[in-house]
Formats: sequence, C-alpha cells, structure tokens
Amino acid sequence: MNTATRTTKVTFVELSVYENTVPLVSGYLQAYAVQDPAVAEACDFSFFARGLSEDPDTLLADLVACDSDVYAFSCYIWNAGLVRRLLAGLLEQRPDAWFILGGAQVINHGEQYIPAGARRVVVCNGEGEQPFYEFLRQVLRTEPDLAEVSGVSYRDPDGELVTSEKPPRMKTLDDVPSPFATGLFDDGEYTFTVLETNRGCPFHCGFCFWGAATNSKVNKFEEERVLDDIRWIAEHGVSSVFIADANWGLSPRDVELSRHIVRCKEEFGFPTSLVIAAAKNRPERVAEITEILVGGGLVTSQPISLQTVNDEALGLIDRKNIRESTYTDLQSKLNAKGISSFIELIWPLPGETLETFKQGVARLCRMEADTLTVYPQLLLHNTALYDQREIFGIETERAPDPVAEADVVVATKWVSREECTSGTWFYYLVQSLYNARGAYWLARHLDRSGIQSYEDFFSAATEHWQRSENGLSRFVAESVSTDDHYDLLNIGKAAHLVLHSHRQEFDRLLLDFARSQEWWSDPLARLALDLDLVSRPYIYREAVQAPGVPLSEARVVEVTDTSLTIALPETGQDLPVQLGLLPAGSGPAAGLRFEHPAYGKMPVPRRRTMEQNAGYCHVMIQRLRTLLPVCQVATGEGGGSAT
Repeated sequence: MNTATRTTKVTFVELSVYENTVPLVSGYLQAYAVQDPAVAEACDFSFFARGLSEDPDTLLADLVACDSDVYAFSCYIWNAGLVRRLLAGLLEQRPDAWFILGGAQVINHGEQYIPAGARRVVVCNGEGEQPFYEFLRQVLRTEPDLAEVSGVSYRDPDGELVTSEKPPRMKTLDDVPSPFATGLFDDGEYTFTVLETNRGCPFHCGFCFWGAATNSKVNKFEEERVLDDIRWIAEHGVSSVFIADANWGLSPRDVELSRHIVRCKEEFGFPTSLVIAAAKNRPERVAEITEILVGGGLVTSQPISLQTVNDEALGLIDRKNIRESTYTDLQSKLNAKGISSFIELIWPLPGETLETFKQGVARLCRMEADTLTVYPQLLLHNTALYDQREIFGIETERAPDPVAEADVVVATKWVSREECTSGTWFYYLVQSLYNARGAYWLARHLDRSGIQSYEDFFSAATEHWQRSENGLSRFVAESVSTDDHYDLLNIGKAAHLVLHSHRQEFDRLLLDFARSQEWWSDPLARLALDLDLVSRPYIYREAVQAPGVPLSEARVVEVTDTSLTIALPETGQDLPVQLGLLPAGSGPAAGLRFEHPAYGKMPVPRRRTMEQNAGYCHVMIQRLRTLLPVCQVATGEGGGSAT
C-alpha cells in the first residue's frame, strides 16, 4: 500500500468510572492491529486511561499535548457526554487528526455522534478489532479511503452519513492476542480490570446490549490463555476484577477458573475482590462458584438478577425462557450457606404496573431475600427496548450528569410519570425499611399476622415520608425529582443516612409513622418495632448507641461499645422465635443481647463526605449478612448470654 513514511501516533482514550483501570479494550485493538508488521512499524501507540472524576479541561489539554494523529475513544453510557466534549475540543485544536469512536453507546448511531461536516470522525458499529485494523491501514495511506473499512460509519464530502457492511463476528477469539501476555500493560500501575473469558449471550433480554450485540452465539477464549491472564492480574497486584462474561457459571470450566482465581489470590495476595454476572438457569453451578469465591475471600455477596417477577413484563422483555425457580433455588442455597445475596430488579419495565411492582417486591420479601436492589430503567442504545420504544410508550428524561448520557425511563404504556415517581419513592422506603433493616421485623410481623401486607406497609410509609419535613425525606425527594436516583451510588447514600448520619432522626421519623397507624394498638407490633430499633446494623465501625427514641414494650438493660441488651415483656417473649430472629426451638426469651460486628467495616469517616463514602456504603448494604448483629438469648440484668 502507498503509505506515509513518518511515524503515526495513535492514542487510545478510555475514560472509566474507576481510577487506574486496565485499558483492556485498547489493549485488544493494539494487540490485533500490530500482528500486521506494517502497522507495527508505522504506528506509535499509547494509552490515555483516566477516571471520570478528573477535570474535563485538564483532560482536553492533556489529549491535545499528546499531539496524536489518531485518537480512539471507547464510548459507553457513563462517559458519552464527556467524550462529546473532548471530541469537540480536539476537532478545534487538532483538526488534522483522525478520530474513531467505538462502544455500545455509539454503535449504529453515527448520525448522533459524528458532527456535521466532520470528515475525519469514524464510528465503529460492532466488534472493534477488525474495523480498527482496517481503519489504521487506511490512515497510513497517503490518500485514505474509508469505503475500504468494514463496519463503520462516516460522512462523505456532501456531509451525508455512509455506513459500510459489517464484518462477520469473530468465531476464534484467540485471533486477538492477549494484551496481558504480550506485555502491553506491564508498565502500568492498575487497581481495577475487566476480565473477559468469552463473548456472547444466549439470551435476548430486551433491556440489555449483550445478547443484542452478539446474536446469541457464545465464543470462548482458549482456557490456557484465560488462566495465564488471571495469573498476570494477580502477579501485578490488580486488586479488583470485573468478569465481563454475561453468564459466569454457564460453562463447566467456570468452576475451575474460579478455583484458579482463588489459588492466585492465595499465592500473590491479589485480586482482593471480584464481581460477576451469574449464569441464568444454572443455580447449582452458580452456588458452587459463589461458595468457592466466598471461601477465598473474593466475594461477600451474590447478585440474583430477577429484574421482575411479573409474567407479562418477562414476556415483553424476552426473559420467559429464564426459569424463576432458578433464582428461588439459588436464593435458598445461598441462605442455607449463610452467604449474602441481593436480588436485582428494574423499574419500570414494559408490562409492569405500579401495583404489580409493589406485589413483586412483597413476594420477594416473603421469600426472605437478603436485600433488594432496584435499578431505574435506562433506555440503552442497540437494545430491543430501544427499537420498540414507541410501541411500548417509553418516555425518558436525560439524567443531570454532564459526563454521562443516561436516558432514564419515566413512563411507559403501563405506568404514568406520576406512577413512576411513586414507584421510585416506594423503593427508597424498601431500601430504608427492609434492606437497611429499619422496620424489617415489624413489616414481617404485620405481613405474617395478616394485619398489613408488605406492599401496603411500604406504601403507607412512603406517604408518611412524603408528607414529612426532614433530611431523609428531602434526600429522597431531590433524588427522584432530579433523576439522580439513576446513579447506583444513591443506594449507598441512603444507607449512609439511615445507618449513620441521620440514624436518630430516622428513629424519630419511624416512630412517628408507626404511631399514626391503626395497628399501633397491637402490643406485638410495638415490640417488633422495638426489635428493629435495637438490632439495626451499623455500616461503619462505631460505638453502639441506644435508640434515638424510647422503646415502647421492651426495656434497654445495657449498652456497650459493641452490644445492646434488652428485656422483653412476658407477653412478647415468643415473638423473637416466631419472627425468625432466634432459631426455632429456642423457647421464650426474657431478654436479648445484640452483638454488633466490627470486622470488615471502615471506621467512621471524619473528613470524607457522604458522596465520597457512597461507594463503600453501596457495597456494604449488598453484603448485609456481614453487618447484622448476632442475637442471643440474654439472662440476668447484666446481659450475660446463653445460646
């Protein structure tokens, strides 16, 4: 080919949620392209891997200073707004450079992401390795012809969008050399990485990009390569790993790969934490893997991705082929092993009404789910729901985050904007009263006694919170009104408020709500609330406190730095066993002692804000079992215990 003689500088730009992230996608692109000696000789590659929290003007100045001929951006929902800003600045200051954008946010959306008149901006519309290599080959020519690049969009001289035919998906993933093994990351200092052992998903969930992007077929990297990549991660001290496979545990080899990760941690001390997306329809294998990883100290909680329990919604999002029993079986197995888990739901999905959403949450509470994590429905590009948004009456609002481009669903054919807001408020009360154990035992007593169902209890609390004027209610109101709730860390902020900074204010609000309800005349309901007030966990390592309000039926006997002991009225001494606070067969309890754990908790933050600790609190609320106090039968006024 007719190529220029000078070295072509290529900068890969990855802007990640986490600092010090291994630029894996960039590594794939470089490792694949440099198999061609002409590209390897002509190009000088560099990684520009930075965090989203950095100042945009500084990022732009640093990118301009790279003085590159090619800038390759990885674009996702969480960084697309920032990419737009940086691209605009670079087009102005580096008008002779080439730009290629790839990633789930821009695929098939060249019209939106290629500015009018921008002849040197290209969007990749699928797997990036082959199109990027072909793009570089053209850039190296004295007269590049983008028509020779497969799977991309660009603007012709008239400004019209041109899209070339996509190449076939890679069937042999090992055609892409491992960037770990080839040494591309050896000079970096990283704390977080994505690990990919396969590509593809056999499911077609309407809200998800995975299945839509890969047309069902799952292709795997060779096992020995994956084992070596894991060892590299451990040897180089990368502390956190996200396994990007859509279904970890789908393949039998995932069990041995999990054991290998644990062995590497034992040998090198890393990684220290691991996140997986568990396989659908494989509860036994997922439970086995979770036990391996928990035993190795790599995970403390297992997500269970239900999304909804409504049959109509499951049909509309094409998840009917994933058995609900898969999740209930997995929940039971994890509960039996004492392993924390959290059920993931999405609100509002097509087919889901406000009533069915509340009923589904109540159903899961009766199943004794550890915690429920409800994600706002985001309308993602290149998903079935995106294509069907008019059919389903989907309305969205852009979240107020200039760095991201998150379109939050605020209405569907089944849910009005007002009902969507009500459902979001409802979830925040579930987060506070169930997940954070604010009124866990009270809600269970009322539901099991037929006095008030879970859904009615949370609904009544929601109405009371909305009428109240306090810091907790203001936080929820602002989160909902501004669509800030799309940020997953808001879950951590709510936990910080309920379990730490506004703990006593929460006690007062909870008691005020309880006293306004008809069931307050029930002495067992009052005692159940007392149990919640004294057993609510602490999210930081701090001294145990007496509740912020007087107990109604029980009596505080002793408070130490780590424990709290209460005496129970004679008429309520069977309640702890009935609720499951004490094991069956324990008999009546005249007193209870709650010993709060300190291990694994961060000290009380003295200088860090709630926003700075939101990530920590988000993780801790999802590993709730490690936070819960140990409850024992107490004997005597001094609080001695006998189990």
